[in-house]
Amino acid sequence: MTDSDASPSFRLAYVPGVTPTKWVRIWNERIPDVPLTLVPVPAADACDLLRSRGADAGFVRLPADRTDLSAIPLYTETTVVVVPKDHLVTAADEVSTEELADEIVLHPLDDVLDWERLPGRPAIERPATTADAIELVAAGVGVLVVPQSLARLHHRKDLTYRTVSDAPTSRVALSWPEEATTDQVEDFIGIVRGRTVNSTRGRAQPQPQPQDKAKSKDKAKGKGAEKGGGARRTSSAGKPVKQTKPSAGRPGARRGSGGAQGGKGRKPRRRS
Repeated sequence: MTDSDASPSFRLAYVPGVTPTKWVRIWNERIPDVPLTLVPVPAADACDLLRSRGADAGFVRLPADRTDLSAIPLYTETTVVVVPKDHLVTAADEVSTEELADEIVLHPLDDVLDWERLPGRPAIERPATTADAIELVAAGVGVLVVPQSLARLHHRKDLTYRTVSDAPTSRVALSWPEEATTDQVEDFIGIVRGRTVNSTRGRAQPQPQPQDKAKSKDKAKGKGAEKGGGARRTSSAGKPVKQTKPSAGRPGARRGSGGAQGGKGRKPRRRS
């Protein structure tokens, strides 16, 4: 089989913490003849992967270098601090960065938060990955501030997390190369944005066939005849029934069974 004979495919990259399951399911239901391939990629490498055409589109984290890339921001994540379950932080539902001033706050090399100033005290050495930082938190070495999805991704029974009210946040966006906005990319944009099959952007809708147009005209004529009231009413014997309009009341006319005004034309009843 040559490349031209091969079935097309759609490659979707995604960074840690993003769960594309729902969108993949809709794609498979809506476009079953085009297989979708998932491409996991570290957050720091996602944009370069798209530029090199390693994927047709992908979920990336912002801020990021979006040179030559289009992007649609989808949602912003809550930022949390990961701590041991018996940590003092767990006494509250929410903390601030000031309350972490005395803590060793781990800052892994793959951190996705855009810090202006890191909270707490720095560790002697930066962990290589978020997964490594989680292991250090479990060992009691420090705490870790990350987007909530990463805290869930690296969930452990001996750890928990709390919201950090004033920490920077991470936004997730759908991105793709500007010069490669294909029909498949448009289809996936429509899925992510919740469009129906008939409203997917960039796809022409089917035009009615000539016979369908004729049926529509006949139907319209039928409705017009009903509204015009042109049909005559007939009796059970098939003869036309004369339709009369109700007469307007005349001044001085009596109501009831008397009929004409003043009882004119009525014969006197004979007495027995």
